[in-house]
Amino acid sequence: MQQFRATSHQEMRVEFISHFSPTHTEEAFCCMKIMRSKCELCDVNLLVGEPQRRIAAHRLVLASCSPYFQAMFTSELIESRQRDITLQGVDADAIELLVDFAYTARIQVSEDNVQALLPASSLLQLTSVKDACCEFLKNQLHPSNCLGIRAFADTHTCVDLLESSHRFALQHFLQVSQTEEFMLLSVEQVLDLISNSDVNVENEEQVYNAVINWVKFDVDNRREFVRDLLPFVRLPLLTRECLMTRVESEELIRNTPDCKDLLIEAMKYHLLPEQRSVLQSPRTVSRKPTGQVPILFAIGGGSLFAIHSECECYDPRIDRWCMVTPMSTKRARVGVGTVCGRIYAVGGYDGSNDLATVEAYCPQSNQWLSVPSMGTRRSCLGVAVLNGLIYAIGGYDGASCLNSVERFDPLTAQWTSVAAMNTRRRYVRVGVVNGIIYAIGGYDGSAHLNTVECFDPMTNTWRIVASMASRRSSAGVAVLNDMLYVVGGNDGASCLNTMERYEPVADAWTCLAPMSIRRSTHDVAVIDSILFAVGGNDGSSSLNSIEKYDPETNKWTSVVSMSTRRSSVGVTVAHVLLL
Repeated sequence: MQQFRATSHQEMRVEFISHFSPTHTEEAFCCMKIMRSKCELCDVNLLVGEPQRRIAAHRLVLASCSPYFQAMFTSELIESRQRDITLQGVDADAIELLVDFAYTARIQVSEDNVQALLPASSLLQLTSVKDACCEFLKNQLHPSNCLGIRAFADTHTCVDLLESSHRFALQHFLQVSQTEEFMLLSVEQVLDLISNSDVNVENEEQVYNAVINWVKFDVDNRREFVRDLLPFVRLPLLTRECLMTRVESEELIRNTPDCKDLLIEAMKYHLLPEQRSVLQSPRTVSRKPTGQVPILFAIGGGSLFAIHSECECYDPRIDRWCMVTPMSTKRARVGVGTVCGRIYAVGGYDGSNDLATVEAYCPQSNQWLSVPSMGTRRSCLGVAVLNGLIYAIGGYDGASCLNSVERFDPLTAQWTSVAAMNTRRRYVRVGVVNGIIYAIGGYDGSAHLNTVECFDPMTNTWRIVASMASRRSSAGVAVLNDMLYVVGGNDGASCLNTMERYEPVADAWTCLAPMSIRRSTHDVAVIDSILFAVGGNDGSSSLNSIEKYDPETNKWTSVVSMSTRRSSVGVTVAHVLLL
């Protein structure tokens, strides 16, 4: 045969052409699928189920997709030579679907087949199908089924699904604890849940209820487990009413001697609030679910023509503000603080009157709840949180500046008076460092103050410490790395943009970089070691602008503004689990 050659010295001879067909694999497997449907060249039958079903296939196809079949067909096992192979303990429909998958690379996972498909795919080591089943079950997680899915995942060694379903049960503990699945758990499984700090509840009473209800579901056989479970209920964090009316009178606890010490510990924690710093134990620490993120809340405030009940929150991860449920009362010049995940709005001014009322916001339910009122009307007050207690400090009662201080215990729902400050302080701001409360600046009725005093709850006494460089009322105060940062305020002549930092150990103040905007009646909070100065007044108008300060660089930068102008605003940070 004559060989073809180039006809000109300018033409080059082609040595070869590389060709690839992108549809070859799909076409080949499609052809094999058709051959299987006609039982052409099939060399193995899988015998599955009762009554027995015969599923024909090609060994090569099964072995190429499934490590299970590859090991079976290429070993010295008897199955490598048998035409009929029996598969025990698997669902015939599931095997049929998986054999189809070997030819098509497609499978539809549904609620009807997932419980059979997952163990079958696990047996045949079809990892991608097993992962698809796990992903489907993750998307089906609900308080009514998450414990069942968790057990299913544990049985079939689905580590990621096991972890996801367990985390879901912790995050939705209240709803989960009310299901039949929870009531059927073993004591070890209940203990595994309630001992976890990741349990997400509005209050510890929900954990207590879950334990008692579980025991009473089969009280004759479970009575003895109260002594095992109760140590993991954080009894000191229950309200006094719950302790006195429910726990102390509960027969299961009264008849279990080992539980009495736990009840005594809780009552002692309630009766000696000043001693709480030395009465700490794992049961006095609030649960802190993994996944909580710090969210900044701006509470109330006012502008030129309005006092606000509306509130909004800021998520620094997405740099965005959004509105939350408004308070029941309009409040400017309000004090705010966070205890056990609840935000307390204390006193303030509603446009007509200075207020003694208090309300608390629960981020989980997005609701405000009524709280017992203070003994004194207070606006322009400072609020501090220490050892789970809320201190309302100074302020204005509508007639005079105050130096009195009262303290609220959320566990007992009671306000009590503590030692008064040395100086009357309106527009005072406060901070807590190492168990000591600092009252900073303010206005005494005749002058704006640069003086500072501190309160030791262990001795119930106030003492004077070093004064600031500038007179400041209605400043912003925050605590970071055991130091007090005081930002802006009013010196009696103008609004300030300057900042000072106080080091308690040295009892000395240091000046730092000023804000870009003059602010008073604003507030300051800390998220991830960054200070946020929120709202306020620049001397001529209310502000909705925000700026943040990085101590590492000693610089201020702007942040996206609030939707509402807010002077005399209260600001706090709460850690919220975003489900």
